[in-house]
Amino acid sequence: MKIGLIGSGSFGTALGSLLADKGYDVLMWTRSSEQAEGINSLHKNVKHLSDLILPDKLRASTSLEEVVRGKELILSAPPSHVLTEIIHKIKDYLPPSAPIVSATKGIENGTLRMVSEIFESELSGRLHKNLSYLSGPSFAKEIIGRVPTVVSIASKNEGTAKTVQEIFSFTYFRTYWTPDVIGVELGGSLKNVIAIAAGVVDGLGQGQNSRAAVITRGLNEITRLGVKKGADPMTFLGPSGIGDLVLTCCGDLSRNRTVGIKLGQGKKLSEILSEMDEVAEGVKTTKSAYDLSKKLGVSMPITEEIYKMLYEDKSPKEVLRDLMGRDLKREGIH
Repeated sequence: MKIGLIGSGSFGTALGSLLADKGYDVLMWTRSSEQAEGINSLHKNVKHLSDLILPDKLRASTSLEEVVRGKELILSAPPSHVLTEIIHKIKDYLPPSAPIVSATKGIENGTLRMVSEIFESELSGRLHKNLSYLSGPSFAKEIIGRVPTVVSIASKNEGTAKTVQEIFSFTYFRTYWTPDVIGVELGGSLKNVIAIAAGVVDGLGQGQNSRAAVITRGLNEITRLGVKKGADPMTFLGPSGIGDLVLTCCGDLSRNRTVGIKLGQGKKLSEILSEMDEVAEGVKTTKSAYDLSKKLGVSMPITEEIYKMLYEDKSPKEVLRDLMGRDLKREGIH
């Protein structure tokens, strides 16, 4: 099987490594000729995960057309803020029957479209049956390190889901199908916002009790927004819900938690982001989630406070104080 992989960040690289490990020929797209050369000659992603050796069957190209045309499966893993641009560039090359698996997490700023809504808006209706979405508790380094991992595959088409399950399932990687695309996507996107909040708690030197409170209340507001959008609330108790949320809020490899820790320690957001070589999706998703919650009339107090911290320069200490001082009776929230 020949697979085209769009995106050369750590998560895309990890999934490409998994598929190459299974014996598939994987061609990854990167904007960087240096990155492509490193993957092809050294079997290393020199920008991300440079200490890990990649399988021989994972190669790279700077040509989107070469990566997409004639492939039997397309794996899409770019940052959410460039997804629309990339779809515009590849849609004329997409094979008509190849499954398209999205591993991008986020909500588009401005339009407030989820990733599935972007794909369905930008692609011809005849391709919609090919779409699926992968999400769940899965750090890139651990996938490449062959650590046992469980994720969700969401698709409205059961046949597509079963095909994708078979392709991705391996000795250390297990997938579970769900038709709840909205729930899987929102769980994967919004957990990054809550992870920033959990990081702030850690950066302020608060205890495990505080982090647990952020996780449980965070799950509550993710579920409220999900149900409002039509998701099955049970989805948020699965791998792409509570599983991904706990991992991202507690794991040392979490980029979004790291952003929160540094904010809690007093660093400025611009300084933190300038030091990172990966995208922390939660920063942009916070704005989209905040705007979406206001549009739909859904109470999301953690998201609102993180928005004020990131975009209105509210101090982390004030954020924690105001979250603890909320009038629960007035809001009618248990």
